[in-house]
Order: sequence, then C-alpha cells, then structure tokens
Amino acid sequence: MKFPDDLLEKMRPQIEHAFATMQELEAGAVANPTEKRMVGHYWLRRPVLAPKPEIRSEIEETIRRIKTFAEDVHSGKVSPEDGSRFKHLLHIGIGDSALGPQFVSAALGSPDDPMDIFFFDNTNPEGFDRMFERIGTGLPQTLVIVVSKSGGTKETRTGMVEAEAKFAANGLRFARQAVAVTGVGSELDKHAGANGWLARFPMPDWIGGCTSV
Repeated sequence: MKFPDDLLEKMRPQIEHAFATMQELEAGAVANPTEKRMVGHYWLRRPVLAPKPEIRSEIEETIRRIKTFAEDVHSGKVSPEDGSRFKHLLHIGIGDSALGPQFVSAALGSPDDPMDIFFFDNTNPEGFDRMFERIGTGLPQTLVIVVSKSGGTKETRTGMVEAEAKFAANGLRFARQAVAVTGVGSELDKHAGANGWLARFPMPDWIGGCTSV
C-alpha cells in the first residue's frame, strides 16, 4: 500500500478515538441520535457484551425460544391443523426485513433443507400470485413469518392481508400458521396477539433495520 513508516504514529489520535467510541457503543451509549437509541445488534451474537443484565437475559431467552420453536416445527410438534408437517415457509417483509433473510437462505440453503422458502418482498399483486402459484397445493403446510420492526410498515401489511385472504379462501385459519417478528407492543404485535398467532418474537429497538436479520 506504500504507507510511510510513520503512518500508524500519525494515525494514533484517530485510532484511539475510534477505540474509545467503540467502547462507548458497546457500553450502551446512544449511537442513533435521530431516534435516541443504542446500537447493539452484535450483542445478539455475544450476549455477555450487553450493557445491562436485563438486555442479556432478553437476548438469551429470545434465542432459546426461537431455537425451540424451529425444532418443534421441524419435528412436527408445531404442525398445521390437518396434522401434517410444515413443508414451506412464506416470509413477508420489505427492504431490510426481507433482504437479510433472502441473503441467508440463498447462501446457506441446500436441497436437503426440511422446508423451502418463498418471499413477499414488494407490493406487486402479480408477484403475490406467482408465489402462491409456486406454493400451489402446499398452502395448508405453509408457515408464514411476518417481519416488521415498527409493526406498521404498510407494504408488509399489504402482503399480510393478501396472505390472510388467500388462506381464508382456501378454508384455512391464517392465525394457526402465522408468526410475527416485530417490536413489542407494535401494531403487528397487537394484531398477532389478538388473533392468536402461533408465536411472536421481539425485535428490540436497538436492532437497526439493516441488521434485523
């Protein structure tokens, strides 16, 4: 790179400032000034770094619940109302709430996966129809995950409403096949709770949209 020999010494003030800022960030300093929020998505990977015991406990308990739920779906303990197993997954989200899961499923997916995945990631009615056509007769074995940090994203709600209508038209109870990932107390959280969805998983306000995956 043709760095001069004294580059690191000249950069020392900036480096020390960067490390000090990182320590403040990890300690829970407000790093999102517009929304006055902490930024701690990395605590999810190492909860011991969380600045407060209650945040660490929340992370560990949520991860435990997610893993247990996934295991129960794959084993058939959590199953469709017809007694079969869930074979398909319909992920409803937009922007960062869809891009991350799309990336992960594309990077880590394989033909041996116990479920295949479909996405509603825009509001194109023809796109909805194409996904439903691909799912075909597998709708009774389709688990739906609706993801919105704010719980009020209009595009995500449009996809959810379309899915609810499709399930109802096929004589299926959407709530018995639906999961919400959203902020506690959000519009989506309240809707899922009031209608008896299978599960709700929290997305804390310190998780940014870009890292919501």
